[in-house]
Amino acid sequence: MSRWDESSLYQLTSVRFRLLLREPEAVFWIFVFPILLAMGLGIAFRNRPADVLQVGATTAELTRALDADKGLAAATMDEAAGTHALATGNILLLAIQRPEGVAYKFDDTNPDARTARLLADRAVQTAAGRQEAVPAKNELVHETGSRYIDFVVPGLLGMNLMGSAMWGLGFSIVDARQKKLLKRMVASPMPRWQYLTSFLLSRLAMLVIEVAAFLGFARLVFGVPFRGSLWQLGLLCVLTSLAFSALGLLVASRARTLEAVSGLMNLVMLPMWILSGVFFSASRFPVAIQPVVRALPLTAAIDAMRGNMLQGINLVQLAVPVAILAAWLVVPFAVSLRIFRWR
Repeated sequence: MSRWDESSLYQLTSVRFRLLLREPEAVFWIFVFPILLAMGLGIAFRNRPADVLQVGATTAELTRALDADKGLAAATMDEAAGTHALATGNILLLAIQRPEGVAYKFDDTNPDARTARLLADRAVQTAAGRQEAVPAKNELVHETGSRYIDFVVPGLLGMNLMGSAMWGLGFSIVDARQKKLLKRMVASPMPRWQYLTSFLLSRLAMLVIEVAAFLGFARLVFGVPFRGSLWQLGLLCVLTSLAFSALGLLVASRARTLEAVSGLMNLVMLPMWILSGVFFSASRFPVAIQPVVRALPLTAAIDAMRGNMLQGINLVQLAVPVAILAAWLVVPFAVSLRIFRWR
């Protein structure tokens, strides 16, 4: 490669990097948004004491029995008032004293109401003198790695890498095509592959800041664990970013307008937002579609990063998701080079 070639590739990459930093919207979505989302989810799903459930009882004796359970707060009311309180959501359960025993009125489709039913019956039976057949005790666990924020941070990281890589390439390329800049580029002595490669290199330069800022925040604020090798986690992030950059390049290869590439980007990313397990496990979906779910690049990226961060799994053990990401890098990039429209 000549010195001119090296200089042109450097200049193209530098221009892509500077143009991105000059866009406040891009900086917000790449750096600020994932941190705000992690903060909101971390606060919403933080470890906290169990909720005290509001219940009602028709007699003072039942009220005292229910209040003896730390998980319940009981109030005495007649059946009509209790039924109204249930309908308006002021209580979850009404315990009614009947001649034949105690009746519980509650909505069995409400998980909190079902929990209140179990606690209320335990409190009533204990007050009546029931003894446990088998002694039991609780051993509570609040370890890092088992919390929701620990689970969701790798998902948010994968989602952010997907969005910044695909939008960063797709919009820039189509905008240049729409302004006839690509036509001028192809008329220059610059090799075409350098123009496309400059997008990937600029992504790598931005990736270091993007990942370090987000994971540093997650570690300092929420204590999210990093049980695997940091260099292997970095390698996974690079591979993920390159795979989605190649996919973004493929989507933008033929699009002529920003509206067209926007629709195509959403069409590609929307199934992965839903299916790939960003906010909950992808295993919740039916067995019939699991092969499709597991073949998605975002699923592979999130599974690999969760395995590294939360379980300390090395790259050899993560061979399957790594191979899936590599395939999503090589195939879309190769197809893009063949079908890319410069005019």
